[in-house]
Amino acid sequence: MIKKVIAAVVLITLLTVAIVQAMEKKTEPESTTTQTSVEEGLKIGAKAPDFELKTLSGDKIKLSDLKGKKVMLNFWATWCPPCKAEMPAMEKFFKEKDKDLVILAVNIDPQLDVKGFVNKNKITFPILLDVDDHVNETYQILSIPTTYFINSKGIIENKFTGGMELAQMKQFAEKLN
Repeated sequence: MIKKVIAAVVLITLLTVAIVQAMEKKTEPESTTTQTSVEEGLKIGAKAPDFELKTLSGDKIKLSDLKGKKVMLNFWATWCPPCKAEMPAMEKFFKEKDKDLVILAVNIDPQLDVKGFVNKNKITFPILLDVDDHVNETYQILSIPTTYFINSKGIIENKFTGGMELAQMKQFAEKLN
């Protein structure tokens, strides 16, 4: 009988210690690695790194050649559902936008049928192909879609990760100088 009581006390003590430790872990602040991942990509206020990429038609576009213009730089892929969902809004925005704003959509997986996707969805804004993944890496893209808003001086003024709606595109573009 005494052995059963001692066993029960030991079991209750172990359970209590386990519960207390589990509750302490929940109240600890998140690790710095989690907080760092939230701030992925280039910093707002940084100079946008220059690059040169080919379009679907083979023309070359260099970011530094667009100095004096505002740039909406979108990173996407054909297999990405939020990317596909935002394309109609981007196309509408492209047709309505101010002539001082340039929209560039950098495809990060050009091995897939990008041209077929563009034709099927009647996209007319410039699609750039990041064949060697250099621009994707330079801009530190960890999730797509990611869109950078670059002012006329080449400075990153804003960044948005996730699919955007037309109203959001207009709002971010209006804030650019």
